[in-house]
Amino acid sequence: MSMLTPPGMGGKKYRITGDRYPRMRRPRHRRRIALAITAAVCALALAGWGTLQLIDVFGGRGGTAQAAQDKKKCPDKGGTKQTGALAAGTGKPLPKPADVTVNVLNATARGGLAKTTADELKKRGFKVGKVGNAPPAYDKKIKGTGVLLGARTTSEGAQQVLGTQLEGAEPKTDTRKTGDVDLLIGDTFKALAEPAAAQKSLTALTAPPKANPHCQK
Repeated sequence: MSMLTPPGMGGKKYRITGDRYPRMRRPRHRRRIALAITAAVCALALAGWGTLQLIDVFGGRGGTAQAAQDKKKCPDKGGTKQTGALAAGTGKPLPKPADVTVNVLNATARGGLAKTTADELKKRGFKVGKVGNAPPAYDKKIKGTGVLLGARTTSEGAQQVLGTQLEGAEPKTDTRKTGDVDLLIGDTFKALAEPAAAQKSLTALTAPPKANPHCQK
């Protein structure tokens, strides 16, 4: 009997057949445990982050960044108190109707429009200047309700205020140095805006801006 023959084999010869051999594999349950631990750590991290966010929101700290940003827009305490809306790009308050001089000029073939429109503007508090027919450059050439014509400096002040009285009027500028504004009546003009509607538009335009709640008094 050979020394390599296992006991109890009786000296018989055995041959190993087939092409498959046992391989050493890592137990699958270890891999599953590792994946489970990783997933649990990620879940705990997300839960902790979500809890911090809820604490910030309900604890009043969620708007800290927004409050800081809004605070930058607060007016300087040393500045003057603002009493009305500012004309865009000028930093100056919008004028009142009494401070706006309007030249009412009729650019249509219908007579009497300039006089009746000027009288109505005067009732609404505007200062009326010239009343008559439009110059040749505009006479019978305005297809809309009208044109507001004045110096460039009036486009962000007097023209805005006067524009509340005539819906659809087209603003334009010229080279004049004075602060008056021409109201050139166009072909589709019927009447000025209703007094209540015009006053509502004027109030909204000249009302002081709302106070920022994040500004400190």
